Amino acid sequence: MKESPPDAIVLDILLPDGSGLDFMREVRRYSNTPILLLTGLKTPEDRVRGLREGGDDYLIKPYDFVELLARIEALLRRAGLVPDMLTIGAIKIDLTSRRAFSFDCDMLLKPKAFDVLLFLFRNEGTYTNAETLYKKVWGQDMGRDDNAVKFQVSSLRKKLEGSGYTINTQRGEGYSLENE
Repeated sequence: MKESPPDAIVLDILLPDGSGLDFMREVRRYSNTPILLLTGLKTPEDRVRGLREGGDDYLIKPYDFVELLARIEALLRRAGLVPDMLTIGAIKIDLTSRRAFSFDCDMLLKPKAFDVLLFLFRNEGTYTNAETLYKKVWGQDMGRDDNAVKFQVSSLRKKLEGSGYTINTQRGEGYSLENE
């Protein structure tokens, strides 16, 4: 870890071979890597101790996976490892306000359209099939009906007009955000 530190650490306090707090104190001697304590210890005293001894955040088990990801993203953003704004050509995506802009004009995207655009944006030039896109954005299997994906892609294509980017569809491959 000294030679190649991670961007963030998710650490349990109750490790099978020792104390996570002892390990965290050792890490803190040479690193400011963000640390999220993920543990079953849930009293206010446990949380305060974990934060005072060097933890940057504290999440109690059982936890919601989406919340865990959001907390990790927040730690990385505060550490300057995740930008607040993504830009590609005339398109800007504000990750904090969850708004997208084309030539600085708000695209007024609904939450799912924003998530689809963000996914395609992060995977620019790569085709993603409807099933995978649905699973990543909606968080569940699509089943047989891909109308929700088709609707969001159709809506986004209209919003992207004139931006220099479009969503291409390739039969058998899926959807890809590409430069026109």
